[in-house]
Amino acid sequence: MTTEKSSNYSDLEKKSNTEILQDINNEDKTVPLAIEKRLFQIEKLVTMVVFQMKKGGRLFYMGAGTSGRLGVVDASECPPTYGVPQDWVVGLIAGGDVAIRKAVEGAEDSKLFAVEDLKKYNFNEYDFLIGIAASGRTPYVIGGLEYAHSLGAKTGCVVCNEGSEIAKKCQFPIEIVVGPEYVTGSTRMKSGTAQKLVLNMISTATMIQLGRVKGNKMVDMQLSNEKLVDRGTKMIMQELNIDYEKAHLLLVKHGSVRKAVENNG
Repeated sequence: MTTEKSSNYSDLEKKSNTEILQDINNEDKTVPLAIEKRLFQIEKLVTMVVFQMKKGGRLFYMGAGTSGRLGVVDASECPPTYGVPQDWVVGLIAGGDVAIRKAVEGAEDSKLFAVEDLKKYNFNEYDFLIGIAASGRTPYVIGGLEYAHSLGAKTGCVVCNEGSEIAKKCQFPIEIVVGPEYVTGSTRMKSGTAQKLVLNMISTATMIQLGRVKGNKMVDMQLSNEKLVDRGTKMIMQELNIDYEKAHLLLVKHGSVRKAVENNG
């Protein structure tokens, strides 16, 4: 597997900090180019995700270790950013929430755990499951995909090796091949960066297509702190051409940028 190939760099412990940082930065620069080569795969997946969600389905991410954590992060940021229900985008990680902070031994090796996790959410044929695994062979992810297929659900993946077992089990595979890691096998590096960028693309494009963005603004964002209240107020100022105080009062009254603009435009 490409992700397990020996690093293109050797004697890392003999390098200066400057050399190490320059080398890592040069490797990281290759990640967006690898993604660019697979934009056609990402587009196909997003198109189907939007189609399923418009029918009432949900988007699920499933992974282990770094891959699972990235899915949980992306899913957890959708409600505050786009004002969507907590269960629209769900991130599942092998070993449960405790695995977000600590490795759970053996969790990723169980297909059954994946099935149990999906059943907790009443996963069904309208939902879309994206398996995330740099290696493309994680049993936990494979178990989830197999279960999804048994229900007739749509599936995709984000992997970093070509021709992987996981990709072969998906209808909409995304294969981002970033090459050997700077520290051999440390897929939290370039592979993790690639996965994070792709998940950003998937969730952002999906939410835009579902109408959760107006112009280029997060008009449905949750007003959970002063920074976001200030941002929302300025959005309303711009849209309605009014001063800050009036915009703030409208935001407080309606509770969201969208409602404030729609009811006072």
